[in-house]
Amino acid sequence: MDRLHSMRVFSRVIEQASFAGAARELNLSPAVVTRLVADLEEHLGARLINRTTRRLSLTDTGELYLERVRHILTEVEEAEALATAATSEPRGHLRVLCPPAFAVHQIAKHLPKFRAQYPRVTLELSVPGVVETVDENFDVTILTEGRRPLDGSFVARRLARSEVIACASPEYLEQRGRPVHPRDLAGHDSMVPSFLREVVWHRGPWGDDEPEGESFTVVPAHSALSTVHTDTMYAAALAGLGITGLPSFVAEDALLENALERVLPQWHLLTTTLYAAMPTRKHVPARTRAFVDFLVKTFGGEDRDPWLIAAGCETQAPSKRPPAQAPLAFQ
Repeated sequence: MDRLHSMRVFSRVIEQASFAGAARELNLSPAVVTRLVADLEEHLGARLINRTTRRLSLTDTGELYLERVRHILTEVEEAEALATAATSEPRGHLRVLCPPAFAVHQIAKHLPKFRAQYPRVTLELSVPGVVETVDENFDVTILTEGRRPLDGSFVARRLARSEVIACASPEYLEQRGRPVHPRDLAGHDSMVPSFLREVVWHRGPWGDDEPEGESFTVVPAHSALSTVHTDTMYAAALAGLGITGLPSFVAEDALLENALERVLPQWHLLTTTLYAAMPTRKHVPARTRAFVDFLVKTFGGEDRDPWLIAAGCETQAPSKRPPAQAPLAFQ
């Protein structure tokens, strides 16, 4: 027996002073209404309504029970109204899990605009390190899809594509020269993650509709800096330490301000796709939907790199395809 449903039926019978009237109000048959009230009385072990051919009247127990039932139904309706408001009006606390570099270089600078649109939403941004899958303790998780496809039970919306490109400060390049091919890196200082044993360069723009370009493998020999911390390599590149690979969403502002210059614009190192993921699509609060929609609108939601487009340095298509080269070490 659905006790809450039976309570609603019992309360409506008393309000209408009729089983038939309650049945019409609730779009139920009179027989069903009668049975639900009888089942409720049987469950309680007490008669609630005195029935005669002319009228209905509450028993003493029925009067006491009706008072409590009405209070319970009011509480339930208020709770449902609060829950409905939470899923229809953007407000409340939102927990977001995000890779540090994307949080620092993209999420943070767009938060004032989000805050202006949704002042009743507070944001908690967690940036512990590499994010590999959706964490159900968070409303939204920012994921990147690179060499391995996304895997798991969650709902994900694409934000944008991002290429990892080579960058250096203009001052460094003026002093050391601008490479025209990855083989030219042998005469340059590099900054690479410490776990990399080789760096594979891909020639030409990325995309299923693009012809496969040349690949060229470089083996780092003695790099000027080895670290897995993206922002450290970013800061070192700004300071003129050498050439490094950076995600386009990290390099964007520095490229726009000419603090960094793209090196080898016909080549890129890696392509990733960024997603905003949610643990489920059921009963998603309005604040979560609003934040994900905001991110999709901000970054375009398309299979292209908005940061390279904004900086005016998209990967150039090669004019011709040179022969493949053997792996080369660089300093």
